[in-house]
Amino acid sequence: MNVKKQRSPVASFFRTFLLAFLLFVLLCTPGMAIFGKVTGQTIFGEPPVVLEEELPVLVSKDSPFFEAFSDKNRVNILLLGVNSGLTDTIMVASFDMDAKHVDLISVPRDTYYHRDGYNGEAENKLNAAYRKNPLNTAKAVSEILLGMPINYYAVIDYKGVEKIVDSMGGVPMEIPFTMKYNDPYDKPPLVINIPKGHQVLDGKKAVQFLRYRKGYTEGDIGRVKAQQEFMKSAFKQCLSFELPKIAKTVFENVESDITIGKATKLATKAMGITSEDITTYMLPGTPQSAAPWYVIPDAEGTAEMITQIYSIEPKTTSEAAVQE
Repeated sequence: MNVKKQRSPVASFFRTFLLAFLLFVLLCTPGMAIFGKVTGQTIFGEPPVVLEEELPVLVSKDSPFFEAFSDKNRVNILLLGVNSGLTDTIMVASFDMDAKHVDLISVPRDTYYHRDGYNGEAENKLNAAYRKNPLNTAKAVSEILLGMPINYYAVIDYKGVEKIVDSMGGVPMEIPFTMKYNDPYDKPPLVINIPKGHQVLDGKKAVQFLRYRKGYTEGDIGRVKAQQEFMKSAFKQCLSFELPKIAKTVFENVESDITIGKATKLATKAMGITSEDITTYMLPGTPQSAAPWYVIPDAEGTAEMITQIYSIEPKTTSEAAVQE
């Protein structure tokens, strides 16, 4: 079983994200001295749910990876892009603070996930588990990833994406093919019209690009890869504009239970990370070729992926010196 392990250009996106996040924290917090007083406060306002409170047992003893999950100094953050109560984008950013390594796991929205009492075809897709509560998706993703603990979450909707993209002056993208789609029944009606070629997407066009689903040769997997490329370009772009303005917009439009103290610790630990320290993965699974188009998770492949992720060891002093 070959796990889909990628050292693609997405690695540079996530490195840029971590560095940008550090700058956001430093620029938006008046002085490092106050962190000692407000480390328990969240940067993004009052979250509707705090995973550390709702998931007191982060690692189940029934998990085949109980020892690995318990022993590693890792923080796993669930990243969700939502629309109309459904999660269009689902990722887990797993950061090993000792090894200074980041693993980004993309989970297809159409991943099959059965919930008791929900028997409709659409209800058995992972994107339906959210129901306006990140705790629901956190539990589902943890189960699909064989008990991997989810420590924090960050949620953004398309209105927030539009505002953030506009605050950074748009996002440069190479559009692989002309994207056209109309849905008059959506609220508001959805109209997508993006020509093929290189262009800078403003907020509205960026949302259209992220919502477009047709034409990808790999189906939902291809759409996930397109979203990764968008994120890579977006976080590169944000460093070229007014960071305080962008950061303010981010903090106003992202819902998260990450505290200032934890964000500062993560950003500090991320310093020095190179592209070789960042790996992206796609959840192993088999896409169905007919409706309802489920992606059936591969437990064996998932176990192999988690083994790869949690087998990374911290660099020795000599190794770190060579890279620097």
